[in-house]
Amino acid sequence: MLAVNETTELDVRSSYLNYLPAIYSQSEFMGRFLLIFEDILGPIEGVLDNISSYLDPGLAPPEQLPWLASWVNLVLDETWPLERRRELVSSAVKLFQRRGTVRGLREYLKIYAGVEPEIYEDFGSMALDERSQLGWNTVLGESSPYTFTVVLKLTSQGSTDLDQVRAILDSEKPAHTDYRLNVEQA
Repeated sequence: MLAVNETTELDVRSSYLNYLPAIYSQSEFMGRFLLIFEDILGPIEGVLDNISSYLDPGLAPPEQLPWLASWVNLVLDETWPLERRRELVSSAVKLFQRRGTVRGLREYLKIYAGVEPEIYEDFGSMALDERSQLGWNTVLGESSPYTFTVVLKLTSQGSTDLDQVRAILDSEKPAHTDYRLNVEQA
C-alpha cells in the first residue's frame, strides 16, 4: 500500500493549475481533471501560437493554399508546382492592383511560365502630317489597334501549358484588347 506522500506515475499535474487560485493547485483531482482540457486545447493553442505561419503563403501547409487564394478571389491550378502556387498567392494583391497593365501581365506570366515575357503594344497607324516621313515613322495598313503581342521564350515547351497561358491572357488583358501569343524555344 502506498503512503499518502508517495508519488506515482499517475500523479501528473496539468500546467493549467498555474492559472488557478492557490487553493486549487494542491488538489490532485483538479490536476488530473484539467489534463483532459489540456489534451483537447493543446493542439488548438499550438495552431493559435503559430497562426502567422498558417496565413503566410510561403509557410502555410500546401493544403492551406487554396483557402488563402480564395481570400483574394484566386483559383489555384493544382497542376502548378508548389513554389509557383505560393508565389502567385503571395503576389495576388499586387497583381490585382496592376491588372490590365503591361507590368501586371508581365509579372503574372513570369510567375506562371518562369520566364520574363516580352510584350509589345501595337498603337495603330500614325497620321501623316508635316513631321511624318513615309516609311520611317508611319504604318499604312496591316495595323491592328488595341492589339499587343506576347513573346515567351521557353526552354522546354512541355513544362508550360499554353492553354493556361492563353487563359491568363484572356482574364488579365483589358476587355477591349486582343493579343497574339508567340512561343519561341530558347
